[in-house]
Amino acid sequence: MLSIDRYRQEFESYLLEKVKAKEPVNLYEPMVYILGLGGKRVRPVLTLMATEIFGSDYKKSLDAALAIEVFHNFSLIHDDIMDDAPLRRGQETVHEKWDINTGILSGDAMLIKAYQFFENYQPKTFGELAKLFSKTAIEVCEGQQYDIDFETRDDVSIEEYLKMIEYKTAVLVGASLKMGAIVAKTSEENREKIYEFGRLLGIAFQLQDDYLDAFGDPESFGKQVGGDIIENKKTFLYLISLQEAAPTEAIQLEHLYSIDPTDVNGKIDAVKHLFERCGAAELTRREIEKYTSQAFEVLEGLDLDSEKKSLLYNFGKNLMHRQV
Repeated sequence: MLSIDRYRQEFESYLLEKVKAKEPVNLYEPMVYILGLGGKRVRPVLTLMATEIFGSDYKKSLDAALAIEVFHNFSLIHDDIMDDAPLRRGQETVHEKWDINTGILSGDAMLIKAYQFFENYQPKTFGELAKLFSKTAIEVCEGQQYDIDFETRDDVSIEEYLKMIEYKTAVLVGASLKMGAIVAKTSEENREKIYEFGRLLGIAFQLQDDYLDAFGDPESFGKQVGGDIIENKKTFLYLISLQEAAPTEAIQLEHLYSIDPTDVNGKIDAVKHLFERCGAAELTRREIEKYTSQAFEVLEGLDLDSEKKSLLYNFGKNLMHRQV
């Protein structure tokens, strides 16, 4: 087994080798651009790790890992267009650097390219990977639609929010691990359990992201703290606050989420104060821990030796204790 950094390096090298600009340049350069912006590469690393954990060479799953990362970045291009976001990882978004039409078309091409990477596998493996990928891709789209719908709804429930982040974020984490298991040809039971481990960890990951957006260290978080508050996003923190707050506090929070003040820092501070006062900050931390613990319970049931389980356990712990 390699270190996480080594898996990441191996993947980066393969990415540079396989994804290059060519004619027409305005179709392919945006692909190279967004894939070159970096990121943690969590999903492809998980695919490579899972392949080796289940007894096969990680190099066999490089194409599956590339498909996952290309798809993820395709979704980011389109998300940025829908959100009219100017920046991605501190750099211009694709539609800002080029234009909206280029962003849409390059994103479409990336989705098709993702499928093409599966063509390097034997028919049985290709079929299994493509089936899982199609299921996951449509769920991610469903999650994005739920997220859009929630922007104009005032009656979003916590259960609905958890379903949204499961589809938008967690299923892709689960699929990343399961793809590695498929390439390794492990048992169906192991495939399902590693998927469930990833799905639960993915929910915890997104809840942690919500929490860090409000309470993270600005120096290490990598983006503006309080961004979700400025955009009035109905995160778990917001929804659990409405559930737990006294009536006057709930009214105050709803009011803060209905205004667009010039003093955004004042709004952020006021909302964070309400999050803490009604106990939502602590309840969110508990929810993160709950899903992380459930993921580790699934991990215990995997047919793996303790050393390999500990690699996944440590990866999960590091993911949940991150500050970025």
